[in-house]
Amino acid sequence: MATIAEAPLSFASLPHPAPTPADVRASILANPGFGTQFTDHMVVIEWTEGQGWHDATLGPRGPIALDPAASVLHYAQEIFEGLKAYAHADGSVALFRPEANAQRFNASAQRLAMPELPEELFVEAVKRLVLADREWIPAQEGASLYLRPFMIATEAFLGVRAAKQYKFIVIASPAGNYFKSGAPAVSIWVSDYTRAAPGGTGAAKCGGNYAASLVPTAEAFARGHDQVLFLDAAEHKWVEELGGMNLFFGFEDGSLLTPPLAGTILPGITRASLIQLAREEGLTVREERYSIDQWREDAASGRLLETFACGTAAVVTPVGKVASPDGSSFTIGSGGPGQTTAKLKDRLVAIQRGQAPDPHGWVVKIA
Repeated sequence: MATIAEAPLSFASLPHPAPTPADVRASILANPGFGTQFTDHMVVIEWTEGQGWHDATLGPRGPIALDPAASVLHYAQEIFEGLKAYAHADGSVALFRPEANAQRFNASAQRLAMPELPEELFVEAVKRLVLADREWIPAQEGASLYLRPFMIATEAFLGVRAAKQYKFIVIASPAGNYFKSGAPAVSIWVSDYTRAAPGGTGAAKCGGNYAASLVPTAEAFARGHDQVLFLDAAEHKWVEELGGMNLFFGFEDGSLLTPPLAGTILPGITRASLIQLAREEGLTVREERYSIDQWREDAASGRLLETFACGTAAVVTPVGKVASPDGSSFTIGSGGPGQTTAKLKDRLVAIQRGQAPDPHGWVVKIA
């Protein structure tokens, strides 16, 4: 969808009538979990055809009023992003590569026939929410403030076309560990279902992709696994990604392999960062197709030493076991974290949290 030239927006700040009491907030932050608790504020920006983006507000978090005929409810015009704010030891607060999230958000908007949001406005909206709710950032190691920018079609009509009205909203949630098992590595289930097909929306971060993954994810959970793995739609043999994470494979020759981006895999920002960090460590990183049969064979022979998943929510997570519907399963390496996995995770997290130099300018301090 084409966008008109946007003038800079000023944000209206709406007072909060009843912010969360400090003692209640402290109790929540002591054990935040993931995605179940939310901060006091949210950002809302409106878009109308012929007018563009307007009415930017920072105000109390609350319900969204929608007409029952709103397009998002019938035709699923919805996209979202996920990024984190980190508390640094010097008292500052920082984001990690927010401009990359803004770029991916607009790529998703293009695929879903939605208006693009100027990148600087995306980042400004996120910054304003973090500044308003910085006291919601948990203090414990590994915790952060998870940020969820999203856009929905709000025009009330029934008819298959792109909507003419939208809301861009940012909410925030204090976050602990994504996985609850506490195991040194996760176990994954190879699904018979397909996540995405060529020409579809696999590369867009839209809710429909995740809705389609809920049944196979539930199957994985029911069988005692932590995540679900999707293979390609055409041959059902090539490894693509997990329910919400990209995959890397580490070999005995020191090289890494990750499935290539070809329209069916979400282009992860953590994925791109790890590729760059690994190459700076002198590792060869190949973006090549990798079959489930080859994965099994390499694990059995010892050629494959480690596998890890990565994403904003889970950061870097070792994969220890893989199980399939035919009853077969295999273990990767020792079934726990590998040396390369641990090294790359430590380096990435140190940059994100201001504990190591940031030569790439990935960290954006906002307070």
